[in-house]
Amino acid sequence: MAIFNLNINGKKQQVDVDPATPMLWVLRDHLDLVGTKYGCGVAQCGACTVHLDDVAMRSCQLPVSAVGDKTITTIEGLSEKGDHPVQKAWLEHDVAQCGYCQAGQIMNASALLKSNSHPSDEEIEAAMNGNICRCATYVRIRAAIKTAAKA
Repeated sequence: MAIFNLNINGKKQQVDVDPATPMLWVLRDHLDLVGTKYGCGVAQCGACTVHLDDVAMRSCQLPVSAVGDKTITTIEGLSEKGDHPVQKAWLEHDVAQCGYCQAGQIMNASALLKSNSHPSDEEIEAAMNGNICRCATYVRIRAAIKTAAKA
């Protein structure tokens, strides 16, 4: 076990965990930030996506020991009131069906727009590739990203 001082959603957090513990489980089990979901455990589905210094990362394969002094943002920290442009666009386009993948989808989309404020359809598809939606709302996801890009 080791003590890690983390910056999560703008707050300093301290955890005492095994250095190999994936950030997903640090967030969910130790800090009660359960918006980040477990999907596959092998970084293939995107349900566990968080931002590490504004870059989308799969938290299920990110050991806490690799975080260092980088800033982590989870879906809970994306906006205080759920009014981030991507979140608003998600509602406008009625993207979520079952909703399970949506936190990861939103985190990936918001990281895309932070790095590319007006992505083409091809850039959206490339960036969102690997975020699996079992309900297949991909057309609405793309539309929501385009709407958020205009905001």
